[in-house]
Amino acid sequence: MQQVPALKIDGIILSQSLAIIQYLEETRPNPRLLPQDLKKRAQARMISDHIVSGIQPLQNLTFLKQVGEKMEWAQHNITCGFKALEQILQHTAGRYCIGDEVSMADLCLVPQVHNAERFKVDLAPYPTITRINKALLELEAFQVSHPCRQPDTPAELRT
Repeated sequence: MQQVPALKIDGIILSQSLAIIQYLEETRPNPRLLPQDLKKRAQARMISDHIVSGIQPLQNLTFLKQVGEKMEWAQHNITCGFKALEQILQHTAGRYCIGDEVSMADLCLVPQVHNAERFKVDLAPYPTITRINKALLELEAFQVSHPCRQPDTPAELRT
């Protein structure tokens, strides 16, 4: 589909974020990306799916080229998704999306918040999302892997 992410690893090429994350979890479980507790593990997957399948595809640039009102379309869909996500996180969050350990849900949250900022979504109604994102951005791994710091990031989106 000529999309990112893609990862060449262990003699194979994987695409799609969740497949990559789950492969890394299964082959390189340190640090762990899914909680040990099965209920928390299911919550991490639910939040990840909510972001990756429910919110993110509706503001892909490829998709936005197909609709006329790009900014309004993206804002509407991010806002709808964030309303639901905020409610979920109020029940699952500690310092991060699932308690106090970074999980795959957090790996999905940071780029989605970046997209929300890019499309000028007002984040004030989402204090839990905002707080978690801020805590994650204090971690070096999230700082260096942030979407605005990647080599292929367009100049206007770099920080």
